[in-house]
Amino acid sequence: MANTRYLPIDSALFIETRKRFIAKLKPNSLAVFNSNDIMPTNADGIMAFRQNNDLFYLSGVDQEESILLLFPDCKDEKYREVLFLRETNEEIAVWHGAKLNKEQAIQTSGIKTIFWLDQFESIFNLLMGRCDHVYLNTNEHGRAIVEVETRDARFIKWCREKYPLHHYERSAILMQHLRAIKTNKEVELIKHACNITEKGFRRILKFVKPGVTEYEIEAEFSHEFLKNRSRGFAYGPIIASGADSCILHYINNNKVCKEGDILLLDVAAEYANYASDLTRALPVNGKFSKRQKEVYNAVLRVMKFATSKLIVGNTATEYEKEVGLLMQEELIKLGLLKADEVKKQNHEAPLYKRYFMHNASHFLGLDVHDVGNFQRPFEAGMVFTCEPGIYIREEGLGIRLENNILITEKGNIDLMKNIPLEPEEIEELMAEKKLVESL
Repeated sequence: MANTRYLPIDSALFIETRKRFIAKLKPNSLAVFNSNDIMPTNADGIMAFRQNNDLFYLSGVDQEESILLLFPDCKDEKYREVLFLRETNEEIAVWHGAKLNKEQAIQTSGIKTIFWLDQFESIFNLLMGRCDHVYLNTNEHGRAIVEVETRDARFIKWCREKYPLHHYERSAILMQHLRAIKTNKEVELIKHACNITEKGFRRILKFVKPGVTEYEIEAEFSHEFLKNRSRGFAYGPIIASGADSCILHYINNNKVCKEGDILLLDVAAEYANYASDLTRALPVNGKFSKRQKEVYNAVLRVMKFATSKLIVGNTATEYEKEVGLLMQEELIKLGLLKADEVKKQNHEAPLYKRYFMHNASHFLGLDVHDVGNFQRPFEAGMVFTCEPGIYIREEGLGIRLENNILITEKGNIDLMKNIPLEPEEIEELMAEKKLVESL
């Protein structure tokens, strides 16, 4: 594949995902997917390109200025699946490197009809005259805040103005349903991202000690991720020592790690656009204090219980309720909540939320907070994070633990089971580093 770091992906994955999407369309429908924009920084600078996940999911094409058309009921077979790509010219080849040629695009996507982008409007006009329904794509993630006009948004304006009498549909609803269930190949890619994350985590276990800075730890992760064909972090890395371990989305990563501090690491790699998502808490000096271990083990018990509830047929509402009840018990044992106050609490605002503010799980896939409907019962093929935490701001102590869990018909599979989690194992591995240094 042109301009990608990861190894080529078998086009069978994208052929399969297109079949699944097409099966959801209304009769005589045309669906359009646009690549993401290249975003500017300042002067003539640009941000690193990140493909639109829906277009990538359906085609495997990982370059800018690309459009995918799907028209399964078209009488002319060659127009049932069409890719439009930017044609490489001499200037592009010299300054930026060649883009996908038609043969490479066919090999990547399994789509046989490839046109250059300058042919899009004429062919699109031809096909719009033959279809009844048009599926257009938008970002409808529940937590999305979209302030910049996207390529999809501009296309929607243009399309509705030029073709006002068509019946327009939303692809996002279909994509949320489909992307929630991972194919076997997608699971392999997520697992590969998890394995790269493991390498990074084991590397920093030998590195962390009093006096190192959070950004040095970030650099160690980045080194390990990049040398294993990852583009880098699947999300902004959280490397939070001391009291900052209680800040859920701390990203400054600029402090010195001190003796006696806990170090909360929410850091993971991506691979081939698929995310992993790991959180661990380490003692900076290699040995948990009594209180740190008490809180750590309380979170670990909740994590193991929560993992056991990520099974076919359970619902997010019931799952979060059960996890919350156990967390409540653990917080009482830790002396953070009083049993008599818990009995009188407002159940719409439970007291445990003082110390555990977020949900225990979210969908994982092409996005770290992947698309999916939490009203839908859990099904085989879904991948969730499992990430309970306790944040005691008055003690400057935050512990969160997180693994990635695949639901199957026979139970679930922890995709991060090889990454050290038990506090004793973490202490042992950190002690090995000290032993080597002392020799």
